[in-house]
Amino acid sequence: MASQGIFTVGFTISEILQIQQQAKKMLLEGKTVMSWTDTGTTTTKQFPMTVREVLEECAYALRKLQPAAYPSAPVAASSSVCGYLPK
Repeated sequence: MASQGIFTVGFTISEILQIQQQAKKMLLEGKTVMSWTDTGTTTTKQFPMTVREVLEECAYALRKLQPAAYPSAPVAASSSVCGYLPK
């Protein structure tokens, strides 16, 4: 999934960092999907965004809102040659 920039409007850098920390905490604690049973009824709760999506959106928003502090990852360069290449 490509980041959509949902945290770039209406969120402060501090709020984005808090969201990022909470997502990391949930990931480390294994709390990405919750399930419980009570008197024969089973309920499962999954969050609207996966932890991965939240982390990607946070990183995207930080790069957009403060590019000097959170630069984009370097892009690998490539080149190609068309035509005959002598051996």
